[in-house]
Amino acid sequence: MAAARDYDLTTGSIASHFRKLAIPAALGMLFTTLYNVVDVYFAGQIGTESQAGLAIGFQAFFVLVAVAFGLSSAMSALVGNARGAKDNRAARRLAVQGLAFATVATIVLMIFAIWFGPRAIILISEPGEYRDAATGYFYWLVAALPGFILAFSANGILQAHGDSVTLQRGQMVAFFANIALNPLFIYGIPGVIGGMGFNGIALATILSQTGVMVWILWTVSRLEIMQGVEPRHVRLEWATVKEILAQMLPTTTAMMVMFVSGFVVQYALKGFGEEAIAAYGIALRIEQILLLPVLGMTGALLPIAAQNYGAKNHARVREAVWFCWKLGFVMTALAAPILWFGGGLAMSIFTDDTDVIPIGQSYLRVDGFLFPLYMMLFAINSLLQALKKPVYTLWISLYRQGFGVAFFVWLLIGVFGMDVWGVWLGIGAAVSTGWAIALWITIRIAKEKIGGLRG
Repeated sequence: MAAARDYDLTTGSIASHFRKLAIPAALGMLFTTLYNVVDVYFAGQIGTESQAGLAIGFQAFFVLVAVAFGLSSAMSALVGNARGAKDNRAARRLAVQGLAFATVATIVLMIFAIWFGPRAIILISEPGEYRDAATGYFYWLVAALPGFILAFSANGILQAHGDSVTLQRGQMVAFFANIALNPLFIYGIPGVIGGMGFNGIALATILSQTGVMVWILWTVSRLEIMQGVEPRHVRLEWATVKEILAQMLPTTTAMMVMFVSGFVVQYALKGFGEEAIAAYGIALRIEQILLLPVLGMTGALLPIAAQNYGAKNHARVREAVWFCWKLGFVMTALAAPILWFGGGLAMSIFTDDTDVIPIGQSYLRVDGFLFPLYMMLFAINSLLQALKKPVYTLWISLYRQGFGVAFFVWLLIGVFGMDVWGVWLGIGAAVSTGWAIALWITIRIAKEKIGGLRG
């Protein structure tokens, strides 16, 4: 059996490590985003109500998937620290216990989802077709939770070993499968199988993401640290679970705050009609596509910084952070003009609704100014995870995506009476002030853990 990818990130060129990790990661995210774009496209073929239902139902679902993001970051940081210290026994213990914990968490979340989903959707929608579509879509997606949570958790283990290619390949196959499965399940085959309509999009997600999960788990099983695993190793140990929870909960809670922030935005937008909600959902997909290189690069910072921090090579941690930021500014400088001047054209790819396009275009124009700040915030989150200080990512998120968004949106709409521009500018104010707070915190933590950002 061939060995899985396993890279030592504590030696060699920092730039080459970023290239090795960031490019496959960005490609994987590209196919993930294109996967979602396919869903938006087919929902648009059904109608604006379906696109609005997709945006709301998916938002409710991803509140639950926050656990997956937290576990992924926890596994990447903890296993990465152990690999940097050349402690394979600790790496094995953390990996096996993490996967066992992820399995238990998945079962609990699937039960909780039945209660949570409909209530969350009611909160951010008005009665009508798009609420009904969102609720039905969400119920179907509950069956996709194992595919997301177990796959993300296992991928964190692969990231700790410097492997970002496996997820890329899985998501690439899932993307092409989604192109075929969406029309098959939506429309069916005349005389053979009946179509499911809008809910067919959810069934396509269940099947394709379950396939990704199987592929990633199989790849993890081939890692050197996973050889010799016995059934007794799977039994949860409270000491290890506490270690995982300490790293996971701040990130998971921060992600939940981010998704709840999406609910706040959609709650504010519902007063402007389903067109505003549909426009926001489409614009977010366009934003995600342009952020992909940045996400790949800042995501690569986590395993690089984690391994080098575990090896006590603080100078390389600092070098990795500055390389990430410098390259990130170049990337965002290239992306911003596309958002400022091409937003309307990009929106028109997904909808021909003349009420939806200008609303989405206005969001993208504001978003172009925020791209450099997003880049630095993503890098800060990766660094804090690698330094085993994830609790600060929670405080940053609570302000920026919790209090900040709600306060500034309320101020601009509720007090100053602005239209949808008040929502977009409120988001901008929250991001800008959140960035300033995050940078101040990072300077202090870096001084304590690695002798400062500049040494």
